[in-house]
Amino acid sequence: MTKTSRLAIDVGGTFTDVVELLPDTGELRFDKVATTPESPTTGVLDAFGVATTGVGGIAMFTHGTTLGLNALLTRTGARTAVIGTRGFRDVYLLGRTDRRTNYDITYRKPEPLLERYDTFEVTERSLFDGSVHTPFDDEDARRVARTIAERGYRSVAVAFLHSYANPAHELRMREVLAEVAPGVAVTLSHELSREYREYERTSTAVLDAYVKPIVRQYLHDLEGELTGRGFPGRFLMTRSGGGAMTVGTAREQPVSLILSGPAGGVIGAAAFAELTGRPNLITIDMGGTSLDASLVLDGEPVLYQGAEFEGLPINTPSLYIHTIGAGGGSIAYLDEAGALQVGPQSAGAAPGPASYGRGGTAPTFTDAALALGYLGTDAPLGGKLVLDRVLAEKALSPVAERLGMSVPALARGIVRISSTKIMGAVRAITVEVGRDPKDFALLSFGGGGGLVAVDVAAELGIPTVVVPPGQGAFSAFGMLLADVQHDFARTLVAPLAELDPAQVEAAYADMAGEATELLAAEGFEATLTRSLDVRYAGQEHSVTVAFAGLSEVEAEFARLHERQYGHTMTDPVEVTTLRLRATGSVDKPQLPLLPSRTSGAVAPHGTRPVYVSEEQPAVPYSLYTREELLAGDEFDGPAVVAEHTATTVIHAGDHLTVGAHGELVITVGESR
Repeated sequence: MTKTSRLAIDVGGTFTDVVELLPDTGELRFDKVATTPESPTTGVLDAFGVATTGVGGIAMFTHGTTLGLNALLTRTGARTAVIGTRGFRDVYLLGRTDRRTNYDITYRKPEPLLERYDTFEVTERSLFDGSVHTPFDDEDARRVARTIAERGYRSVAVAFLHSYANPAHELRMREVLAEVAPGVAVTLSHELSREYREYERTSTAVLDAYVKPIVRQYLHDLEGELTGRGFPGRFLMTRSGGGAMTVGTAREQPVSLILSGPAGGVIGAAAFAELTGRPNLITIDMGGTSLDASLVLDGEPVLYQGAEFEGLPINTPSLYIHTIGAGGGSIAYLDEAGALQVGPQSAGAAPGPASYGRGGTAPTFTDAALALGYLGTDAPLGGKLVLDRVLAEKALSPVAERLGMSVPALARGIVRISSTKIMGAVRAITVEVGRDPKDFALLSFGGGGGLVAVDVAAELGIPTVVVPPGQGAFSAFGMLLADVQHDFARTLVAPLAELDPAQVEAAYADMAGEATELLAAEGFEATLTRSLDVRYAGQEHSVTVAFAGLSEVEAEFARLHERQYGHTMTDPVEVTTLRLRATGSVDKPQLPLLPSRTSGAVAPHGTRPVYVSEEQPAVPYSLYTREELLAGDEFDGPAVVAEHTATTVIHAGDHLTVGAHGELVITVGESR
C-alpha cells in the first residue's frame, strides 16, 4: 500500500488522542479512543485502527506517552541501584541542603526512588578538568557488579564524580556490568548530561534507570506489533524539551519522555501563535486526569535547562509546564473538615466518570459539567461515548445531601473549584514570576479546556480566549510539528572576559561532530544552534543566551536578565555551560483555511437549559455544532459549541468569532 498519511497518538489518562494528516489534501482528522492502562499497547493499536489509510499506509508515526511519568507517580518503576565514586556514595540521598518552603514546619524532602541499601561505590576519581586522580579499580567494580546481580536489580544508574569532563570510567563500568550482570539495564550519567552539579546529574540518571526497563519493554512490544501489522514508516517519540526523538534513542534515554505528552500541546501552541499572529499565549491543556499550563513568549515556548519531578531534578532541557490534578475525571469529595474538594484523585480511564456508564460511582468534574448542562447526552464524546445524566446525578447526590445542596448547586461548586485551581496554575506561571495575564491571550485545548476557559480568563482579566481546531486532540496535533532534536552541553565555568575563543570553538566543534553523526545515522540533516548559559559572578541561576560571537554575549545577557528578573547588575559576568541543539526537520502540516459563509448568518440548532445559579436554574444556552461553523461566523453567548472531541462554553456577555483556520476567538465579557 502506498504510504500516504502521518499519524500522531497522544496517550492520556482517560482517552488516547489521534490526529491523522493526509498530506495530499492537507486534511486533518481528529479522533479519540479509550486509553487501556492495563495494556498500553492495546489503546495505541486501537488508535491506529481509526486511521483512514490503515497501518500500511502511514509514512510517519509520532507518539507521546505518560508511561514513564505514571511509573514515577505510582512508584512502580524498576528496582534500581546507583553506583558512585568511592567516598560519594550518598550524593543522591543527600541532595541539596536548600529548603524550598522556609516557613512550613510540615515540609519533608521528596521521597527518593531508592534506599541507601541500593547505593554502591567504586574506587575511582576524575577531577573537574578531566584528569584522573584515582585510577578505575577493575576488581572493585566487579565486586559491586556481582552484588547487583545477586540482589536482582533490574536497572543501574552509574554517576561518577566529574564524568561530564571525562566519561572513561563510566564507560568501563558499563563494560564490567555487561560481563558480570548482563541482564541489568544500565544508564550512564554523562550520556544524559555533560554538565557539572553532581546531584542533579545523578538524579537524572536514577530517574532514567528507574523507568528504562518499563519503557523499553513497552516500545519493544509496540514496535513488534506494528511491524507484524505491516507498518512501513518512521517511528518518533516526542520529548520533554519540545522536539522528537527516534524510537531507538527513546529506548536508551526514557527520562526525556517523562513530559512528552504535555510537550506536544506546547509545540502546537507555538505554531498556532505564529499562524494567528498572537505571539504571547497562556496555554491550558485540560485532559482526563490533569491540567497542564504553559507559556508562549514572542512566539517561542519557554524552555528550561532542567526540570523537576516531585522535587527530584531532571538535568535535561524541558519545556516549562506546570501540572495540577484538575481534569475531567477529577473526583469530588468532602475532606476531613467537611469541605468540598476536587482532585487530584482521578477516576482515570477505568472505570472513568460515573456518566460513562462503565461502573464508576465517584462524582467527577465531567459528571458535574453534565449535571449543569455544559455537556449533553445528544453529542457523543469522540463520536462513540454517550453520557448518562441519570448516573451522573446519582453519583453527585450523596455529596449534595451531606452539604444540604441541590445536585445542580453542587455541580456548580465543583466546576468553580476546578476553575479556581486552574487559575492558580495560570498565576503560578505569570503573576508569580512577574508577568501580567492581561498581556496574553488564553489558548485552551484538551477535552475539558473549553468548559472552563472563559471563566478562568474572566477572573484573571485575560481579554481573549482562543480555542484551536481539534481542541480535544490538540497535543497530538502538536506532535506532528515536532522536529527530531538532540541537545548537547559542555561545562565551561570561566569569566566571560577571560574566555579563550579557540577553546570555545573547539568545544562547539566537538559537539557539532557528534550531533551531525548522530542525526545522519537517524536519516536527518542536522541544523545546529549554539547557545550558552551566563550568570553574574556569585549567582546560582543563569540565563541561556543565543551565541553568535563572544562580543555580543554581555549585552544580550543584560537584556534577557532584565526581562526575566526585572533588573541588571554591575558584577562581572561568567559563562557556565556551552550548549548545542541539533535539529532534524520534518515536514510541517499546514492547517487548511476554512471557507466563509456566502449568505445568511449562522443559526443555532436549538437550546439547552444550563444551571447558572439558584436564581437562574435553567438559562437557555444556544447550541452550535463546531463542524458546521465557517470562517467569519460570529454570535454572542450564552452558548455551547459541541464538536467531535470536546465542548466549548461561553456565557452572557461573551462574543465568539470563527477565525480563518477554524479557531474560535472569544472576546470575554467585561461585566460578569
